[in-house]
Amino acid sequence: MDIRIDDLTGSEIHALLQEHLRDMAELSPPESVHALDLDGLRRPDIRFWTVWEKGQLLGCGALRELDSTHGEIKSMRTAEAHRRKGVATRMLGHILDEASRRGYRRLSLETGSMAGFAPARTLYAQFGFVECAPFGDYVEDPNSVFMTRSL
Repeated sequence: MDIRIDDLTGSEIHALLQEHLRDMAELSPPESVHALDLDGLRRPDIRFWTVWEKGQLLGCGALRELDSTHGEIKSMRTAEAHRRKGVATRMLGHILDEASRRGYRRLSLETGSMAGFAPARTLYAQFGFVECAPFGDYVEDPNSVFMTRSL
């Protein structure tokens, strides 16, 4: 698997992000969908990566700088056809390495509380993330689970 910085211009990533946004809209009420669209992911405080293998897009993930010591994981997604192949594990490891390289002391995320998000919550817990209070601009939401870990 090859992880690359992505400029969000390719048709493959457009399709994967549309799949991601569509799934988020199906699983969560509109006010609880915190997934970013293409413009949101192009912000200067976000670095976006894609995972490729043999010319196929397997998944993506992003790191947003909240401040000089705190980052947020955004847009972690594995393409439907490539689930259960270790794509998310590889991307999460990459994001953790980048957060450490930047000198962050904390890495946080928001994910859904519904059953469809259970695999994501399990993955994050396996990497040492624990539930926490809302951070950044988030507010308490019964449809959200906030997680964090020290680096």
